[in-house]
Amino acid sequence: MTGAPTTAEARLDAEYVLPLAADAVDQDLVAYLAFLVRAIDVTVVDGSPEPVRAALAAALPGAVRHLAPEAWPGANGKVAGVMTGVRASRHDRVVLADDDVRYDRHALATVVGLLDSAEVVRPQNVFGPLPWHARWDTARSLINRAFGSDYPGTLGIRAGALLAAGGYDGDTLFENLELIRTLHAHGAQEARADALGVRRVPPTPRHFLGQRVRQAYDDFAQPPRLVAELLLAPLLVVAARRPIRLVALLGASVAVAEVGRRRSGGRALFPVTAALWAPAWVLERAVCVWVAVLHRLAGGMPYRGGRLRYAAHPVRDLARRSAHA
Repeated sequence: MTGAPTTAEARLDAEYVLPLAADAVDQDLVAYLAFLVRAIDVTVVDGSPEPVRAALAAALPGAVRHLAPEAWPGANGKVAGVMTGVRASRHDRVVLADDDVRYDRHALATVVGLLDSAEVVRPQNVFGPLPWHARWDTARSLINRAFGSDYPGTLGIRAGALLAAGGYDGDTLFENLELIRTLHAHGAQEARADALGVRRVPPTPRHFLGQRVRQAYDDFAQPPRLVAELLLAPLLVVAARRPIRLVALLGASVAVAEVGRRRSGGRALFPVTAALWAPAWVLERAVCVWVAVLHRLAGGMPYRGGRLRYAAHPVRDLARRSAHA
């Protein structure tokens, strides 16, 4: 991460919005926000329990605006946090980011600059450091890149475009995709900055393990991908009868991940060994996607005491809603 902007670096005409719900104050996050607020206006929308919220308010630099989330339809609290921050933004150009995202000055300025010609900007998250589970999850990013772009924990958006669309659905699990699709349904242009790496702090191993089925559930928003992943388990079972076929199948996953590593400047972002973790991710997804199906049949993915049925809505449905409205 680069240091604070020099006197030659103009302050960015944009807002950084961080929706948050934490169990404790993260001092690394506090230090990061202290760096960030020197370059850009920062708004933290804090849905943490009251003792944590009070402690964070005391720890944050005075220049960081600290808000409570306002009511928004839907069970996904992050959507309420995003919409609160966007509606309160002092600028039209907004950088949305999860609490584990760590921009440097260059990446921040690049995303803000791309918002001059697009309503949504999608950079590439890169884990740093890289413990075993971050390498495992990096394989997922590489496979995503092989077939398009990855889905990061941060986006650049035009606040006016999202507000003109009426916001986005708070009853979706894959809320970043829902946000992107909502903007697309209203004619927004997207800039995919696949070569722009933005660091992401890896989760704890426990949190990583707890996200496996939830990430698989996101595939209900992408039916072709869902079908392909449902076929993985039977293909692996058949291939296991002849080890050479199993090796070939898992080797193919490494090749696909390597395609993702090589495209759009990925070799500068991901280590040479990153694609070698693809077989582990494929084996994981072959199991977890079927567990996700069971959750779907039960009414949706468990979420904060309830269930969220929808991962994200198709663009055509969102466009139809918009036309009807």
